[in-house]
Amino acid sequence: MWAYNSVFYQIYPIGFCGAPTQNDGECVPRIRKLLDWSGYLQELGVDSILLNPIFESDSHGYDTRDFKKIDCRLGTNDDFASVCKDLHAHGVKIVLDGVFNHVGRGFWAFKDVQEKKWDSPYKDWFHINFDGNSNYNDGFWYEGWEGHFELVKLNLQNPAVADYLLECVKYWVDTFDIDGLRLDVAYSLDHGFMQRLRSYVEELKDGFVLIGEVLFGDYNLIVNERMLHSCTNYECYKGIYSSFNSMNLFEIAHSLHRQFGPDPWCIYRGKHLVTFVDNHDVTRLASILTNDKHIPLAYGLLFGMPGIPCLYYGSEWGQPGEKAPDNDYALRPCFEEPMPNELTEYIKQLIRIRQNSDALCNGSYKNIIIQNHQLVFERCSDTERIIVAINAADTPYTACHQDLNGNAKELVAKLEVRLNGQIDLPPYSVQYIKFE
Repeated sequence: MWAYNSVFYQIYPIGFCGAPTQNDGECVPRIRKLLDWSGYLQELGVDSILLNPIFESDSHGYDTRDFKKIDCRLGTNDDFASVCKDLHAHGVKIVLDGVFNHVGRGFWAFKDVQEKKWDSPYKDWFHINFDGNSNYNDGFWYEGWEGHFELVKLNLQNPAVADYLLECVKYWVDTFDIDGLRLDVAYSLDHGFMQRLRSYVEELKDGFVLIGEVLFGDYNLIVNERMLHSCTNYECYKGIYSSFNSMNLFEIAHSLHRQFGPDPWCIYRGKHLVTFVDNHDVTRLASILTNDKHIPLAYGLLFGMPGIPCLYYGSEWGQPGEKAPDNDYALRPCFEEPMPNELTEYIKQLIRIRQNSDALCNGSYKNIIIQNHQLVFERCSDTERIIVAINAADTPYTACHQDLNGNAKELVAKLEVRLNGQIDLPPYSVQYIKFE
């Protein structure tokens, strides 16, 4: 699967393109802004882009009106087809947000139910009780996603609903040549639907990837040969920033060992989960870390640990952004152009190291040294062995261990080294040491 060796770049298009937060009905080709960024993405080194909702919606994109029409605030289907063709020409694959758990109140089938009530042929597309009433006074009660009644929950156990959604996926492949889907709130999706989706896309397009948004629970329940290829690793997301803020790298070391370590009971060994330090739903790394000098270290950890790294647009140059109650748009700004800096260059270097490393993309994981302020771990494949060494302290540290022996190359500084049982780690540093 190509995604297992990829580095993703996530964009929330409605914010990124500076579109109105409510659908104003005016068609403006804002999505073509991505044409000006495709060269930057190629230079950065990312080879896959994850686009949050782009289809016609009531407001933020997750309240879909029409799965076959690009949101008018972003432009037309032809505009987006041009963007996809350009991204592919720059070596960037395209993964769209598949919002299949719920739709907006403006969704065409729900509007038919509002109009015709019991006589609507689409009444069984949703979870409706005609003996009740909604807080919108529709004359019937319906299930909203987690109590959000602007998000009307779809009945995915209805074969007609599944047929429609699969038809939409085929339309996206035929029209835009997309390469995969991120399934919104995958933890809420019907397992039978996900199994059918997996079988369908395997026939539809070779290598089509399915990535689930999962916040909690056992990832194995949906990341398996019958359902999804990957999901978001929120456990390690929390572990990364929390470990640096508390100066307790035991936390992330424990999570990584629990998930990928050598012990037979480690739960996700051999799987490729999507790893990240921030996204469109959480406070950005530059705002959540209490010490700015830990920002590059967090990225060093991200690109060294198991998983599929995903960058959130703007964070690669240290953009701040704090999540606010009931308002995520501070996390989803519009940038007129990329603003690369020293951090960006460092991340670019990490991307290239990872993409040229079988051990970092696919290797095993083993903790070597764990201290409150330091973490040294090994990534090893059949062809390569790399040690990742992190010092989060403001003082030097010498890491000593019997596994730290031999001729090697430090990949970040591009230096030949000879190790005799120890590594000298400068303050606030990350080293990737590849053994001969």
